[in-house]
Amino acid sequence: MSLSLAPRRTTRWRPLGALLAAFALGCAGSSASAVSPAAFGPTPPHNPYAGPDGTATMHGDTGSSDTTPLAGPGAGTLSSSRTALASACPTVLVGADGYPVALCTPIFGQVPTVHLLDPDDGSSLATLKLTKGSLLGGVYAYIDHQDRLVVADGSRSLLRVGHHRNGAGEWRLTVDRSLSLASVIPGDDAVTGLAPDWDGRVWFATGSGVVGTADDTTGAVKALTLPSGERVANSISTAPEGTAVTTTHATYLLTAQGGTPKVLWRKAYDRGSARKPGLLSWGSGSTPTFLGPSKGTEYVAIVDNADTAANLKVYRTADGSDVCSVPVLKAANGPGSENSPVGVGRSVFVAGTYGYPYPAVPEGAGDSVPASADFAGGLSRVDVRADGSGCSLVWDNSLRSAAVPKLSTADGLLHTVVRDPLIPGTKGTSLLDPYRYVQIDPDSGQITRSAKVGTGSLYDTLQMAGTVAPDGAYLQGTVTGILRITAQ
Repeated sequence: MSLSLAPRRTTRWRPLGALLAAFALGCAGSSASAVSPAAFGPTPPHNPYAGPDGTATMHGDTGSSDTTPLAGPGAGTLSSSRTALASACPTVLVGADGYPVALCTPIFGQVPTVHLLDPDDGSSLATLKLTKGSLLGGVYAYIDHQDRLVVADGSRSLLRVGHHRNGAGEWRLTVDRSLSLASVIPGDDAVTGLAPDWDGRVWFATGSGVVGTADDTTGAVKALTLPSGERVANSISTAPEGTAVTTTHATYLLTAQGGTPKVLWRKAYDRGSARKPGLLSWGSGSTPTFLGPSKGTEYVAIVDNADTAANLKVYRTADGSDVCSVPVLKAANGPGSENSPVGVGRSVFVAGTYGYPYPAVPEGAGDSVPASADFAGGLSRVDVRADGSGCSLVWDNSLRSAAVPKLSTADGLLHTVVRDPLIPGTKGTSLLDPYRYVQIDPDSGQITRSAKVGTGSLYDTLQMAGTVAPDGAYLQGTVTGILRITAQ
């Protein structure tokens, strides 16, 4: 998902409401350029310093494509189980060894905690508490090439958390490596997103706009500060061409010369006149998405925050020039998305979050205009034309996804959880809403299969991202734990 990590350490939060908010990150259109699932094209190239594609980051890979090479729950009766952790769990990742690792924050105490999960049933095998800091210790993390969770904690330290068996065969989690980032990050700031580059450095961005690199083998930490007033409210993405960062005003592509970040290009977007309901910051809710038909990285996509529409913006990675700006989520009449777009080949999928009932928003996000709205949802597919001359809306519907969809290139389906209204046919939300796991045909946008996973706020997926595990189980964080959806 695209979660907002904007508030500083000095922010005071309403305990439960703030915790839940922190873990939020049809009409037929032209089908002339539609691409079939079998011909979607490549995903971003594998990053040698990250874990397996599809499970290494919240958005699947370091290019934030929100795709996976793994097939989700297959034929058979769909069923779900819940690992109750009394915690919001926005980050559920899986390393090459097949063991899921989750980054969660308990409702009580709010000390961020890493869980190692049993791949067979989702139960917690071991836990490790991290230092509490801004926004409860952070949300975005990734699995590295040695199956370690890489995360920045509340002490402004970059950690690599490994899992190991002791002499008795019991699992334990340990901080295997630590590097302080305090030399470049002010005490009232915190890391928002991080990802490795192709040289093994860890790129990071903070809420107040510090972008830097860290090499925890040499101890080198270097950074630059983006223009005053620009905040980073979502995560960052890396590709061989550079690191993409979207602030509350613009999208950047940066590279590093000797480890020092350098801006290659900057593209401002329409951030609108105010924050919208269902968004957690005044600006784009997107973690930038790399995609492309040849290398998987020719383009960078985000969704803007224009007042009267939500527009998919696609830029050329090479120079930041415009490919297209296409209004999306029109069928749902919900002009806003807090989620990162799904991108593969020439196709982009955008899920709307306009009006999603986050219990609270970060301090400094500003009042929403209007003050509230029904959860509109919406899901749109846009394809870049084969010659790169623009884009076409392929389909647009009013499906209410309550999570960041994932596209499986193995089974050719979009996977997500939807939030249905308590009273069918209405548009409101309630604490008793039912939630369904669904599989969606990317050619039509229609649900092909679904199963109810639960009713009520315990099952609220709060626009968090799901992960397909190697055994086909779909792991989905909720505000109280983790769902495990399988086919029998």
